[in-house]
Amino acid sequence: MAKEYDLVIIGGGTGGYVAAIRAAQLGLKTAVVEKEKLGGTCLHKGCIPSKALLRSAEVYHTAKEKAADYGVVTGEVSLDFSAVQKRKQSIVNQLHQGVQGLMKKGKIDIYEGTARMLGPSIFSPSPGGTVSVEMNNGEENEMIIPKNVVLATGSRPRTLPGLTIDGEFVMTSDEALEMTELPKSILIVGGGVIGIEWASMLNDFGVEVTVIEYADRIIPTEDEAISREMKKLLEKKGITFATSAKVLPETLKTENGVSIEAEMGSETNLFTADKMLVSVGRQANVENIGIENTDIIVENGFVQVSDTYQTKESHIYAIGDVIGGLQLAHVASHEGVTAVEHIAGRSVHALDTEKVSRCIYSSPEASSVGITEAQAKERGFKVKTGKFSFKAIGKALVYGESDGFVKIVADSETNDILGVHMIGPHATDLISEAGLAMVLDATPWEIASTVHPHPTLSEIMGEAALAVDGNAIHS
Repeated sequence: MAKEYDLVIIGGGTGGYVAAIRAAQLGLKTAVVEKEKLGGTCLHKGCIPSKALLRSAEVYHTAKEKAADYGVVTGEVSLDFSAVQKRKQSIVNQLHQGVQGLMKKGKIDIYEGTARMLGPSIFSPSPGGTVSVEMNNGEENEMIIPKNVVLATGSRPRTLPGLTIDGEFVMTSDEALEMTELPKSILIVGGGVIGIEWASMLNDFGVEVTVIEYADRIIPTEDEAISREMKKLLEKKGITFATSAKVLPETLKTENGVSIEAEMGSETNLFTADKMLVSVGRQANVENIGIENTDIIVENGFVQVSDTYQTKESHIYAIGDVIGGLQLAHVASHEGVTAVEHIAGRSVHALDTEKVSRCIYSSPEASSVGITEAQAKERGFKVKTGKFSFKAIGKALVYGESDGFVKIVADSETNDILGVHMIGPHATDLISEAGLAMVLDATPWEIASTVHPHPTLSEIMGEAALAVDGNAIHS
């Protein structure tokens, strides 16, 4: 007999499992259907494994290139990439076990298989319809009856038509994470966040890296000052960039390596390397989950939802990458909690995506919250900015990473902070103060009035805030 649930969540990634935990806390009988492993892309193919590799790359680069600067004589430094991968997998496994434990703690039922939504029928006359689960173990399909459904099916790497992913010469981040040995050289198609993180990581591992970007600058969604600084610092490390470059997929060759042509203005240039990483964004997983059996609207490949994450079917919600937007793990988690609380009848507020912090875990790191200076001007704001360099921060010099800066964009009429953009040591950790400031509608004066401990990297926030009105102390 089919089991009945208050809530069935399709997808056990970051958004899905967090939603399930919150649902259990609120007393909802909950099930999660996951076709692979709990934790989803973030835990197994994205955030966590890539950052584990980035950390190993950082340690290797520091030991090999910078140890002497600290007075540490290391002798010959070598890389054991199998040990790097082993450490990465150990971290993933530990966190995976933690998620499984949280599911047990919340008494959340887990179905290991592929879910498909079916409409109401004589077997399930309720508005929630039925969810059929094709079980991974080959057993007969399970039929479960939900009062509500949350779609959290996530996304997968996108590719360009004609760029066939073979896993050997042409890869996405999914295949790259499983490499058993490093190539001597690589072409990275796409200079967005993921492309830049991989470029930084592989460069630190000693790989010759070339980034091909269609736009006229790398990380084009970030403030122009951040893009310029990132390009300058990565070029200093030896990474080559080709911007305003349109890749011609039909010219791809994979014989003893990779070669491809790209249009750059009136010229066509040839690029060659051992391997290619395609990093041109992600596409939502909307196929084969039964959307055609519902009134759910899909536009431009993404499920359309309200501010409370309801689809056109009021009992079906959708969160995370499948609805587009920022496509960040922390956003998916927030959306999952909001959707579940709405299901439970609680009052919820629409997410202001411009107050969500965005991070790039390259070396150097970069992060931002709010809008860029160019966006502020486009919207008609009279803008004032403050910019302060890490070179004047004592802790940055002690740490050995003093490149980069913090830039604050503010409204000169109201003094409201419109955006904060930073690049430099631990920028991804420092951005949370800026995020809180924006949530609380703080002004630069209020940030500057906060006594920042010395010596810390966080002092740069106070100095950048003072710089908005020309009052920085150490410049």
